[in-house]
Amino acid sequence: MRFDEFQRTLTETEPPPDLSLPLRALWLDGKQDWDAAHGTVDSLETTEGARVHAYLHRKEGDFANARYWYGRAGADPESGPLEREWEALVRRFLR
Repeated sequence: MRFDEFQRTLTETEPPPDLSLPLRALWLDGKQDWDAAHGTVDSLETTEGARVHAYLHRKEGDFANARYWYGRAGADPESGPLEREWEALVRRFLR
């Protein structure tokens, strides 16, 4: 799936069934359902899950928790626009 195709699925009521959990969380966040997105990665013990978890806590405004999750993901904390981080993560996980 390409990024533009992923974006088009945001008009649907359910995510595509073949999405990985990190992509499912980003899809839910794209639908403005932070709680469901967070619940999707909250107990996911992978680098990708930690990376999405970091983004979600940054979006929430909990920067200390976000820094923790960026560290767990082995990534430097982001400071740019949230939309750009979301897009970069979607593109990365679609590869």
